[in-house]
Amino acid sequence: MMGLAGTALICFLLHGRRYQRATINNYLPFLLIFLVHVGAGLTTSAARMGEYSRDVVLQLPFVVLPVAFWLLPPLSTRQLRLLWLVLLTTTVVAALLSTGNYLLHFDQINEMYLRSKVMPTEPDHIRFSLLITLAIVAGVCLLAHRSIVGRGHALLWGAVLYLAFYQHLLAVRSGLVTLYTMAVIALLWLVFRTRQYQQALVLAATLVVIPAISYSVFPTLQNKSANTREDMGRVDNTASANNYSLVGRVYSYKVALDVVKDNPWFGVGRADIEPEMAVRYQRDYPNIRPEAYIQPHNQFLFSAVAFGLVGLVLFIVGFYYAGISVWPQYAPLLLAQYCIVTLSFLVEYTLETQVGLGYALFFILLALEGQKPALEPGTEWRPV
Repeated sequence: MMGLAGTALICFLLHGRRYQRATINNYLPFLLIFLVHVGAGLTTSAARMGEYSRDVVLQLPFVVLPVAFWLLPPLSTRQLRLLWLVLLTTTVVAALLSTGNYLLHFDQINEMYLRSKVMPTEPDHIRFSLLITLAIVAGVCLLAHRSIVGRGHALLWGAVLYLAFYQHLLAVRSGLVTLYTMAVIALLWLVFRTRQYQQALVLAATLVVIPAISYSVFPTLQNKSANTREDMGRVDNTASANNYSLVGRVYSYKVALDVVKDNPWFGVGRADIEPEMAVRYQRDYPNIRPEAYIQPHNQFLFSAVAFGLVGLVLFIVGFYYAGISVWPQYAPLLLAQYCIVTLSFLVEYTLETQVGLGYALFFILLALEGQKPALEPGTEWRPV
């Protein structure tokens, strides 16, 4: 990130007068989120100032990346297409390595899925599953706009289909939900916007065939389904939060809502979430062991606990302003990334980890690159 920022600054100092930058209005609102985290220091207890400092450093990408992308000159259509192909290619390579590891440890990994575990991936399985969905969307967009021709066209089709099946092999709930949400949005677009009924019919058939084949072939998907059903059936048993991930999340939401009720406007501060929730866990749910205490796995609820309703509103404005400002222009990659990240927000505090924050923000800004004025005339679709 710092390398990107340094490159952008040097390019601006040397050549800034030769190119037209995009309006800063699409980038400046992201700084609001950083300022909310900085302002949380006012409500942070003295004993947690170290954690507060760590959080401020973690949130620096909300300053560094928007400024870097704003300072960069507009990337050419070819460069944008290449960057999205790099994402697709590296994701395929990572998925192939993961598949190979799965085949080498077939029985062991299949058994892990019955214990709420998944096969090892880089990065962590949740963020990796989101990357897979985004890579599939990027590949479909490149195919739909005929950006790749010749042998590359067939290879791109193969990559997209492989990743679609691999998503089912990986069997991460977040990845599957985002994949099918994107597919439904595409189906609605084909039916109601472009009136391409034949393509819509093919897509609808695909949405039936791929999961049917995957469920009959992949033990990981079967075991994950069984584990999820068992997990959901134990929600009423408080002690199950010690061993079952979905149950633990349900009780983390209940505890978090109690914290919000007691601190509705400005929250308890990001650094004080853990001790504040621990007090309520111990008071209201003594059957849950301390090592099973978790912070609310929902970015919106997490922000409400940390910064109150005022901070939550500022977060929503800062994060979503860029996407809203582009509307109603055609921007499928930007829409897809916002949808993927928002769905992850419902079940994860995505922006509270370095990998999650980097993934969410970088690809939103990369999609925004297509909105910059092109350096070269042409009729090719600029990935956006």
